[in-house]
Amino acid sequence: MSVALIRRKFLRDSATLLAGSFAVPYFVRGTAFGANDRVQTAHIGVRNQGSSNLRGLINQAVAVCDVDQEVLAKAVKQVEQTGRECLAFSDYRRLLERKDVDAVVISTPDHWHASMTIHACQAGKDVYCEKPLTLTIREGRRMVDAARKYERVVQTGSQQRSDANFRRACELVRAGRLGKLRQVLAGIPAPNHPGAPVPDSDPPPELDYDFWLGPAPARVYNANRVHYNFRFFRDYSGGQMTNFGAHHIDIAHWGMGCDDRGPISIRGEGTFHPQRWHEVTETCRVVYEYPDNVEMIVGQGQADIPEGTTFIGERGRIHVTRGKLTASDESLLKEPLESDSPRLYVSDNHHKDFLDCIRSRKLPICDVEIGHRTATACHLANIAIQLGRPLRWDAVKEEFPGDAEANALLQRPYRKPWNLES
Repeated sequence: MSVALIRRKFLRDSATLLAGSFAVPYFVRGTAFGANDRVQTAHIGVRNQGSSNLRGLINQAVAVCDVDQEVLAKAVKQVEQTGRECLAFSDYRRLLERKDVDAVVISTPDHWHASMTIHACQAGKDVYCEKPLTLTIREGRRMVDAARKYERVVQTGSQQRSDANFRRACELVRAGRLGKLRQVLAGIPAPNHPGAPVPDSDPPPELDYDFWLGPAPARVYNANRVHYNFRFFRDYSGGQMTNFGAHHIDIAHWGMGCDDRGPISIRGEGTFHPQRWHEVTETCRVVYEYPDNVEMIVGQGQADIPEGTTFIGERGRIHVTRGKLTASDESLLKEPLESDSPRLYVSDNHHKDFLDCIRSRKLPICDVEIGHRTATACHLANIAIQLGRPLRWDAVKEEFPGDAEANALLQRPYRKPWNLES
């Protein structure tokens, strides 16, 4: 059996575990954690979602890293309020040298995710990396390869998988409650960009802007492109398609049973800001064809596609979004599942699941392969919109068959001296 088939079989088996049961541990580690051992985490990127992840793992945190000294100082204070000392770094590579760090939490802009995750795996650290997992499709496969080669637990920060409503919706779909699944809708919000452009300027003294750019192309500092605003520029991210798309497409894949696969075709169109205040879509509609004649439509600013994920089958529809699970017929939700219906991986806390898997060496609920497949679907949408034509996709080879123009967009050059190796 090929490596690809082994990986596919394992993911499929682990995704349908019966409640309370567990797969045979996938990884082996020389030093096992005892029940009372504290996993020690280091946090790279501690603003916005990074600060939230730090709060969620505050009892494990022993070190923080950020290229903004003001953000770094706040994070140190946040940890020290627990009564423990906190190490502070501006260069994540120095943090990875620490033998007392078991795992790293990466909450940087997307263009840094691949390098940091791969380097952390090489350093023997387990990784929690925020979604979207990657900036490009090729990065994702390299991250999966690194996790497997160095036998690391790598959790993607798609925390909707650790929410009971999303799990319930996907179990109902996988159990056939809707009959044959015909279509899945994924609705994403409009970009929340800060507004009109501001002039380029010198970076503030507290920010190491060159390190913030890292592998991204060199560009004069602009306040509307850094920190949270990275999300709206293609050098660093893919807009709401890779932001909320990484959440709602992830749930679509979970319900469809496509954690180890992908679409076979994509077509889409989008609109952009008339003054180009940012580089990502304002509205879009992307149609994917999956095996078994299932269609997924991702919509931004589309009246017929609500935010969240909607599964549509022969017997009705189920819609799930944060804090809400509804159906076209409430009996679809109320009737208990049959005893032999598939049950999905149960996690009620995304951070805790990561810590549990560090100890058990099992794949986490949103393993790096799953995060890669979800991010791939997001990137495929942006590529289809950029090229303005339908595309065919080979999800096994992870390429566009016979399409050199599209394949050129699977990866981007890194600014020297940065690369995926060192």
